[in-house]
Amino acid sequence: MFVSTAAALLLSTAPVDSQAQLAASAAPTADTAAPTVAAPAPVTAPAAQTSADADLDAIIVTAQIRKTPGDPFEKVNAASYSVVQGLDKAFVGPVAYAYRDALPKPLRKGLHNVLNHLDLPVVFVNFLLQGKPVSALETVGRFAINSTIGVAGLIDVAKSKPFHLPYRHNGFANTMGYYGVKPGAYFFLPLIGPTTVRDMIGLWMDRAFLPTFAGRPFNKPAVALGITVVRSLDLRVEQDVVLTRLNREAADPYAATRAYYLAQRQAEIDALHGIERTVTLPPAATPQP
Repeated sequence: MFVSTAAALLLSTAPVDSQAQLAASAAPTADTAAPTVAAPAPVTAPAAQTSADADLDAIIVTAQIRKTPGDPFEKVNAASYSVVQGLDKAFVGPVAYAYRDALPKPLRKGLHNVLNHLDLPVVFVNFLLQGKPVSALETVGRFAINSTIGVAGLIDVAKSKPFHLPYRHNGFANTMGYYGVKPGAYFFLPLIGPTTVRDMIGLWMDRAFLPTFAGRPFNKPAVALGITVVRSLDLRVEQDVVLTRLNREAADPYAATRAYYLAQRQAEIDALHGIERTVTLPPAATPQP
């Protein structure tokens, strides 16, 4: 999902002073013979500048690369991004496409619905923490309808008539952002992708909530691993168009991914304050003639 540098030039110069001296005799008097004028002191050309002098007189230019604000580990992140893109091209992408093509669309849709259904307890708690009781009650209604009529969440009955209760993502990172916690440093990590300090903490809290409070079977390592794998494949398939635009068509894929992710996350938090923002993908790179 989802870089500009500036140089500060420090200039130092070593000025060279020059001096010329002229001597002349005093003006003649009546008691003296014909005046004699002392010849001016010979002016000699300056000696050829040695390499050492040239080094001293040279303009010294130094440059310091300024890190992109919000991305203090840009060099490491960019390297991680390159590695992840290589793995995606060689392994993750093909596996995700095989998952998409091998499973019938209704089954894939059902698994997607189940994953969203399992998120609803976290969504409910965070709407409460944000002081939004109506949204919290709507989340409870959605959970109850899809747990029963929707066959444990396989069918998203709640989003349709007469209920009109669509899925709305929420989490602990959103709650922190809602109350003014800044995103912190940006990272691009294997297995996670683009994230920030705030979002990493929030994601860990989201994923730990169900195993902690629901217990079995969600606290079993095999179940947790299975959910993680299916969630990753589902997300990779769902975001394929976005990832293709960012990773393969953008002029600067790393910078485009970072900008899009940060803008999208800010838009989600702004929406909790009633501010609607549209985040668009960066334009594709202009093909060279």
